[in-house]
Amino acid sequence: MTDSDALLFKKAKGHEAKLAYLGHVLIENRHGLVVTTRFTRVTGRAGVGGRVGNGESDSRPPAGDARCRQALRRKERTALDLRTTRHSGYAVSQRCHKRLEEVFGWLKTVGLLRQTRHRGRDRVGWICTFAVAVYNLVRLRTLRAAAA
Repeated sequence: MTDSDALLFKKAKGHEAKLAYLGHVLIENRHGLVVTTRFTRVTGRAGVGGRVGNGESDSRPPAGDARCRQALRRKERTALDLRTTRHSGYAVSQRCHKRLEEVFGWLKTVGLLRQTRHRGRDRVGWICTFAVAVYNLVRLRTLRAAAA
C-alpha cells in the first residue's frame, strides 16, 4: 500500500527514488531547541532554492591516470573560498548547522521517522511534530543536567 500524498524523491543523482515528504525545522541557535516544524510535499528542491543533488559522479579514477587524479583534486576543493571562510560568522554558522543536523539524526534514529508507519501528509506531519516535541523535552533534560 502506498501513500497517495507522497511523491518520488531522489537525494542525489545515482540514488534510488523513494516515496517521501520533506520535513523542515527551525531551531533557536543558543540551546538547539526546535521552534517550529513544517511538513511539505516533495518539490525537487531542498533548502531555500537549492537543487537536490549536484549531478556529478563520485567514482574514483584509475590509480595510474594522473590527469584524472588532478581533476579529482580540483573537484574536491570546496566551492567556498577564503572570502567566506575567513570570517568568524562562518564558523558560527557551521556550529548551528551541526545542531540542525543533530535534530534530523535524532528524529530518524530515536524518533522513528526514517520510515514511518503512517500514510498521508496530515498523519505523518503530526507524527513529525510529536517527535520534535519529544526531542525538545529530551534536549531540555540534557540542558538542565548540564546547568546543575
